[in-house]
Amino acid sequence: MTDQAAVERARTEHSAKSEKLPYAALLAFAMTGFIAVLTETLPAGLLTQIGAGLQVSEVWAGQLVTLYALGSIVAAIPLTVATRGWRRRRVLMMTVCGFLLFNTVTTFSSHYGLTLVSRFLAGMAAGLAWGIMAGYARGLVTPRLQGRALAIAMLGTPVALSLGTPAGTWLGNLIGWRASFGIMSALALLLAAWIMVAVPDRPGQPDTERLPLAKVFSMKGVRPVLFVVLTWMLGHNILYTYIDPFLTQAGLGERVDLVLLVFGVSSLVGIWVIGLLVDRWLRRLALISLAVFRLPRWCWPWLRRRLGWCMAAWRCGVCHLAGRQRCC
Repeated sequence: MTDQAAVERARTEHSAKSEKLPYAALLAFAMTGFIAVLTETLPAGLLTQIGAGLQVSEVWAGQLVTLYALGSIVAAIPLTVATRGWRRRRVLMMTVCGFLLFNTVTTFSSHYGLTLVSRFLAGMAAGLAWGIMAGYARGLVTPRLQGRALAIAMLGTPVALSLGTPAGTWLGNLIGWRASFGIMSALALLLAAWIMVAVPDRPGQPDTERLPLAKVFSMKGVRPVLFVVLTWMLGHNILYTYIDPFLTQAGLGERVDLVLLVFGVSSLVGIWVIGLLVDRWLRRLALISLAVFRLPRWCWPWLRRRLGWCMAAWRCGVCHLAGRQRCC
């Protein structure tokens, strides 16, 4: 009886999968990623404003990014495991409502401690979102379309870095950092309505299909990849978070939005290169990207006035990590 039920479930799920790409649903996932990344990186270009508004130094203002990242790290695995049996759209809506609520708190908070708490909780929402989106997107289509579906669903990250963060920095300088977070809340509200209309629901994962977390962690290659991702992204996020005060010291404090634009657009170039070469040169590209990541740091003393182009090269190196993460 159990085998028959499993066969019937598999047959039902296969018939529910689309033979065409559900663009509206996949773009909703991309928008979720866009909001998650922009919520994380938006303070990077506005540290001076945020510090003044909360009456703290730029270093302490940078902890808004740190607490967001910490929330993602703390929540990603436990919340994903705890909710893997729940209906998928319900979980996705929880993450989007989290962005709506906690960005609203950040918008109106004048207390530094409360702002840090809201950033940590927003990071937890992001951690859960990243934990479910890839599987949710792949589950909406047949196997032959899963690669393309995942590419569309993850499009929000490079778009947020290439356009969203520079635009948010420019907008923050124009109307204030609090208004920028308010706009993020409005986008989350619109996204919630979009998900309810356009994203098909999916069942959670049955108990019989769940692997113990310890078994996943003990699989060959998992721990080295996790270590590489941790150290690589830590270096990237430290530099990206404090780009505002760094550029100010370099005499480019009024060009933060332009530098971030170059920084992000180059990520699209890096992803394009990865798509062409990663299947043949995975290990080689990882080593090359490490070198490219380091090279601009050596160039900074000689390229202070051309830092935007230097950062572009750096960003291309970081983007090789994105390709490596997807292929591992």
